[in-house]
Amino acid sequence: MVPASARRVERNTPEDIKRERQADIQASLHYHATRPHEIPARLAELDREWDIERALQANAAAVLLAGLVLTALVDRWFLLLPVGVAGFLLQHVIQGWCPPVPLLRRLGFRTPAEICEERCGLKMLDGEYRWFGDPAPAQWIEQAAEMHEAVEA
Repeated sequence: MVPASARRVERNTPEDIKRERQADIQASLHYHATRPHEIPARLAELDREWDIERALQANAAAVLLAGLVLTALVDRWFLLLPVGVAGFLLQHVIQGWCPPVPLLRRLGFRTPAEICEERCGLKMLDGEYRWFGDPAPAQWIEQAAEMHEAVEA
């Protein structure tokens, strides 16, 4: 059975890495709840952040090109590199996992859902989601935690 696209990398990520990512998101929300003037800069950083999918694609493209150049200049056996990369990408599409994913996750790359979770929490803290009401600063952390829990469910 093919896992749902939105969470397939997270399902194949070790629990310690998932806990670390969630702790990072919570720490960011707590930090920015007391420093709302820094939220726009953090949102801009999140817009520039590379997610795991983008990092995996860039990695695959680099190895594929290197394999083609080595095939043309050194030996035809280097054609196995692009073939291997294609196999890894196919495996990633089907299973949500391939050999580079654990390394990239340990290097700190997050899934689009994890980035979105932090972004949504920050936007709520910034007052962008007015349907939550206009919370007092003391309530922001609690509401951000509630939103975090809702996203996790």
